[in-house]
Amino acid sequence: MRNAALVCLLILISCSLPAQDKNSDWKALYDLRSGEKIVLIETGMKKHVGTFSTVTEEALQMREGSNDVGIRKENVARVTLLGKSHRLRNALIFGTAGAGAGAGIAAAASRCSNSNTSFNLCGIGRGPEVAVGAVVGLAGGASIGAAIPSHPTIYRAEPAKPNLSH
Repeated sequence: MRNAALVCLLILISCSLPAQDKNSDWKALYDLRSGEKIVLIETGMKKHVGTFSTVTEEALQMREGSNDVGIRKENVARVTLLGKSHRLRNALIFGTAGAGAGAGIAAAASRCSNSNTSFNLCGIGRGPEVAVGAVVGLAGGASIGAAIPSHPTIYRAEPAKPNLSH
């Protein structure tokens, strides 16, 4: 059981690693090509969806509908690239990994013992237990994979640091 908990912990840690990416470099926006679809969130939480035009050290230009919009760098909270979604691919990858992990955990947990102190289902055999573990792992893994954001964040402004001097 301790090994199962360790495996679950390692899976959860690896799922949180993409959240650790640092995208606070404004120069990353220079890699965008004119015409790419983006979502820009201003620091005041106003959302702009349109196509990227140009970027300078001071501002980003985009086309939103029929209007050209320029947003100053200090007003940009986040820029996300839109495009083909990878949610189905992520669901398949994580679902497969979850099914394998669930089957492995179920196989390890379903060892029969003569002790009445542990819960086990020795009466129905090991195959159905492993199948149930695989199905539960598949459902959990697919859910996690589908929930992972599939549009990459190109830029995220550093949070404002509070001024503690009085």
